Amino acid sequence: MDYAMEAASGAHFSGLRLDGRLLSSSAPSSPHTPHNQSSSLSTSDDVTSLKQPFVIGVSGGTASGKTTVCDMIIQQLHDHRVVLVNQDSFYRGLTAEEAEHVHEYNFDHPDAFDTEQLLECVGQLKCGQSVHVPIYDFKNHRRCSESFRQVNASDVIILEGILVFHDQRVRNLMNMKIFVDTDADVRLSRRIRRDTVERGRDINSVLEQYADVIIPRGGDNHVAVDLIVQHIRTKLGQHDLCKIYPNVYVIQSTFQIRGMHTLIRDREITKHDFVFYSDRLIRLVVEHGLGHLPFTEKQVITPTGSVYTGVDFCKKLCGVSIVRSGESMENALRACCKGIKIGKILIHRDGDNGKQLIYEKLPKDISERHVLLLDPVLATGNSAGQAIELLIQKGVPESHIIFLNLISAPEGIHCVCKRFPSLKIVTSEIDVALNEEFRVIPGMGEFGDRYFGTDD
Repeated sequence: MDYAMEAASGAHFSGLRLDGRLLSSSAPSSPHTPHNQSSSLSTSDDVTSLKQPFVIGVSGGTASGKTTVCDMIIQQLHDHRVVLVNQDSFYRGLTAEEAEHVHEYNFDHPDAFDTEQLLECVGQLKCGQSVHVPIYDFKNHRRCSESFRQVNASDVIILEGILVFHDQRVRNLMNMKIFVDTDADVRLSRRIRRDTVERGRDINSVLEQYADVIIPRGGDNHVAVDLIVQHIRTKLGQHDLCKIYPNVYVIQSTFQIRGMHTLIRDREITKHDFVFYSDRLIRLVVEHGLGHLPFTEKQVITPTGSVYTGVDFCKKLCGVSIVRSGESMENALRACCKGIKIGKILIHRDGDNGKQLIYEKLPKDISERHVLLLDPVLATGNSAGQAIELLIQKGVPESHIIFLNLISAPEGIHCVCKRFPSLKIVTSEIDVALNEEFRVIPGMGEFGDRYFGTDD
């Protein structure tokens, strides 16, 4: 194989390109090459070059299988010392401003990497020195300041990453370049699996860094084009606030949902019917909210003896209800999540803009959990903001909070989303506005009083 690639130096073979010299000088000469040209491989320059490690660059699209190819090379070269250096380890830590707008940051741009440090590390390895490679936290988008990976001197250095061929200085260090080519739709499915399972991210954040749609066969794929047109029409019917805040989710409206909203908003409805239809709507909101939690892939054996590949639910989860209206949503959450822990927060709403905390009782390990915050009505957003601030103070990452409610006022959505851009809001309808008394219009009145029968 070495001989074949050397004879065709500069050409591509199944994604392989050899720009340097052979690892061995014992290859037979080509029948089309003069003997003295073949024997020139044993010159002093080649002896000198063999003293340095052989550097292989491996590139390709995201989730194309680069790491798999690297692992296969390492396994085949088991009798040599081989080290793998990932370009991903050299991501720059985000500044405070960049972290605040992380969903807009382009992690696939050359400027996202510290190329100078990468060059320094590879240069030291080529000189036979050990180096400390940084460890990048993909969940928090910053480097682990107190830990690193020590990489020792070796015979072969594999440099892997989507942009390792971008900088000429990095390319000049390589003896061989490999590009791994895989279909784009396969790469997307792999990336979703990797980033959600291994890197603790949710599907939406993965897709925001990727193309929204991949169309195999281009314009000949009429089914794909029809699906895109249908999706665009759905987006055009979306509430404007969902276009402004991508973290706001309104469950898809149907005649059933509109009918239940009509019933619970009717002031003439009986308490029994109000509770019944409110519970149905709450269950839909809770189920939709659970769909935004991270998952892990899981395989099970079906009664037919077949293997089914599915997902496992998020284990670290709890609910927190804002007393007292939020308590109306607890039964639906318990029905969906067996044995779930539920905490409570009581905030005084009158005369102080909803910023006086009266009582809180939360799970001790809440900082390790994803939290479903429960309150059926999002009005001004003051009470919700105070509750969310408390959760963050308790160590809950903002991105681990999902706020569930039945109806939301635009003012409340603006208030919460501007202050907590990483939090998700799931609601069944967005109403028109607040009136002078800060009540949601058209709204449904005092939800807690109507639900618990204290409105008389």
